[in-house]
Amino acid sequence: MTDKPATTYIVSVFDKPHWRTILTTTDKAEAESMEEAMRQDGVKARIEKITPKVKRR
Repeated sequence: MTDKPATTYIVSVFDKPHWRTILTTTDKAEAESMEEAMRQDGVKARIEKITPKVKRR
């Protein structure tokens, strides 16, 4: 199996005292549009990019 692992984008909003996840998607454009919408509303937001490691035997 040489399938490349899917990258996951997580959009989080700062909700004191911790960050809170609001969206998990594999579509980068969708994550960026959600982050931009949150910033326009005056909310602190960030995107995290997670790529799982390939398992080798």
